[in-house]
Amino acid sequence: MLDAVNRDQEPTWLVSLRDRGAKIHGELGVPTTRNEEWKYTPLRSLASVNWNPGEPGPAVFETDPTFYAETTIRVVIVNGRFDRNLSQVPVTPGLTLMSLRDAIYEKPEVGDHLGSIAKIDDHTFAALNSAVFVDGVYLHLKAGAAVEPVIEIVHVTSGQDLVIAPRILIVAEENSTAKIVEQYCSNGSSTNLTIPVTEVFVAKHANIEHVRLQDESLESYHIALWETKQAGESEYRSYNVAFGGGLARLDQNIDLNGEHITARLDGVVVARGEQVIDNHTKLDHALPNCNSFEIYKQIIDDKATVVFNGKIFVHQDAQKTDAKQTNQALLLSRDATINSKPQLEIFADDVKCTHGATVGQIEETFRFYMRSRGIPKATADAILVYAFAAEVLELMSDEVVRERLERRLYTKLGIDFGE
Repeated sequence: MLDAVNRDQEPTWLVSLRDRGAKIHGELGVPTTRNEEWKYTPLRSLASVNWNPGEPGPAVFETDPTFYAETTIRVVIVNGRFDRNLSQVPVTPGLTLMSLRDAIYEKPEVGDHLGSIAKIDDHTFAALNSAVFVDGVYLHLKAGAAVEPVIEIVHVTSGQDLVIAPRILIVAEENSTAKIVEQYCSNGSSTNLTIPVTEVFVAKHANIEHVRLQDESLESYHIALWETKQAGESEYRSYNVAFGGGLARLDQNIDLNGEHITARLDGVVVARGEQVIDNHTKLDHALPNCNSFEIYKQIIDDKATVVFNGKIFVHQDAQKTDAKQTNQALLLSRDATINSKPQLEIFADDVKCTHGATVGQIEETFRFYMRSRGIPKATADAILVYAFAAEVLELMSDEVVRERLERRLYTKLGIDFGE
């Protein structure tokens, strides 16, 4: 897979990053269930596939994966490569949105951030991405930029038995604001391994809302790292929505590297069939007077398995921290499985920190109440399931994004409400 990258003309810093990634991946290899961090995420089936480097694929969609019929800002990545024919990037004051491959050569500041935010020492697939990625997206907001339209980043996988390694770098300078939707989908039913890495830097007073939807083929593998570093007095609201992948895992980490920071790290997971969906999150409070909020809602049906490992670290200097974590799972089948492990490590004295995990089924009392008023069972269940997930979905500020995700939720659950 390393041969897929031509490094002859690459800058020295990128060659060093690739060498480091290859070395780490070579040393770590593919984790087994003996590794505590991968205990509930079996990867044995990965070894049975003869993987090939991702190549540019046909840009043909069975259904439109985008959120807006007529958006003004959209980039499309096909098999990890920027597709200019499908992308719509008009001139927008304060915004740079372009191929990461081009930005490496045209924007010297890329070298200051790429590879410096994502911690790859303990993440073998992020290390592999660093070694082999070919292209991706560079999104840069200048100081004071206020981009009103939602920025869509659509990743499409197409082909069979491919390793696809897109790289996303988002840099929001001081006082900038934007809403970003990052979506992963498949062109048909295919077995591919997607190993994306997203790095986000949020500068002082910046305000970013970032929605990530993973809705790839149920035959695919998706193993990702999403890492964010926040400066003082910034706000970053992130929402992870995971519907797809036969086996999918996301490690999401937010470093609160300043004072008076607000961070949200929320998620909605729906797993059916025999899916395995694993989310590992970490909120790292290094300095005082910061707030973090985390709500994860998981809906599990059939023989699916969901894993949640949520860590909150409060360092000794992080006095006046307010951190709240909630993990709730709704089991729709007797064969559904949830493995939940909330973790809270506090080394400061003056803090307010809470965490909790609950697991349950649809409450029969509520179902009976609705059915006694003539509501069919499937519809009643749909309403109750939506009400369960709504606490996260309703936090999203863009109405179109929220509505599309609601409809996708109903489709995932096999529910048709029509128009």
